[in-house]
Amino acid sequence: MNDYLVRLDSVHKSFKGKVVIEKVHLDIAQGEVVALCGGNGAGKSTLLRMLAGILQPTKGIITVNGQAWQNNREDYARDIGYMPDDYRFSPGLTALETMLFWARLRGYGKARAKEVLSMVGLSDTDSKPVASFSKGMRQRVLFAQALLAEPPLIMMDEPTNGLDPYWMDTFITLVRQAAASGQTILFSTHQLEIAEALADRIVFLRDGNVVLDGKIDDIRQTGGAVGMHEAFRELFGITAGNHS
Repeated sequence: MNDYLVRLDSVHKSFKGKVVIEKVHLDIAQGEVVALCGGNGAGKSTLLRMLAGILQPTKGIITVNGQAWQNNREDYARDIGYMPDDYRFSPGLTALETMLFWARLRGYGKARAKEVLSMVGLSDTDSKPVASFSKGMRQRVLFAQALLAEPPLIMMDEPTNGLDPYWMDTFITLVRQAAASGQTILFSTHQLEIAEALADRIVFLRDGNVVLDGKIDDIRQTGGAVGMHEAFRELFGITAGNHS
């Protein structure tokens, strides 16, 4: 058995000659909660999409649970629950119908589809079209489908966008429960307070490079500051109002 559930070895991605991810090395252990942080254009979403198998690296190797996407796409995908930053839901489909579609792809039935909708507080809206939902409600549907198959790895791209404070707390609780059960969590966020509340470890990206990778307490100590915002500013020389 591998020491790490997720391994990225010299991963590089370019689009039409423009480098988006440059030689990223990253190992993530089973049960670890890792936050990807960085400004717009840092490469967070691209990295997650490559891990999900949506994009392929220009160079380098990505493995999840010892599997490479190129070798066995079905086995690779089975080990991943992926929550994108946005999704165009089919018009007219209810929350339950949408979840049933994903459940059947994963080999699950109606009971599990209803269970995950209940987990994210949408059991009373399962007969309503998802297209009519607010941003926060659509985020909760996407989170539910990531939880659906209880995969070893859950990846989420800006999962808390649009969530109100109550569901932010519920989201944190559900992620902690998943990690406690042994699932590995990798999520991107621009909200450092969410990273600080949830993650064991934070990976900072800048211009497609990992510029900092460490435990939260270690980053605070290195930055010589109390909170993550202050540590981030001190480590990277960023002043308030300038997060580029």
